[in-house]
Amino acid sequence: MATKMKPSGQLKLGIAWFRPEQWSRLLEISEDREDLVETFAEWESLAEEKLRDLRAQGLDAEKVTIDVEKLLVWCKGRGLSVDATARSQYVAELVRKRDLH
Repeated sequence: MATKMKPSGQLKLGIAWFRPEQWSRLLEISEDREDLVETFAEWESLAEEKLRDLRAQGLDAEKVTIDVEKLLVWCKGRGLSVDATARSQYVAELVRKRDLH
């Protein structure tokens, strides 16, 4: 999850969103694999619940679809391990770039 301040002063939350066909690859490349659930279905259920909770709190939370191979290239280019911190930084960068356009 990554945050960005909107002009209104409200935080915009970007939530990393993965595709089912890339879930096993994410598990392969993640240094924090033990912190991730085994199946995409489990992850999706938890992620949907988290998204609903954030929105219920009045937060501007949105899904940011992640291409796992692009994430890996991004991490390698910065000397980062693929983990929760790097995934959050990547999402924040994607949200910033998108909002600039």
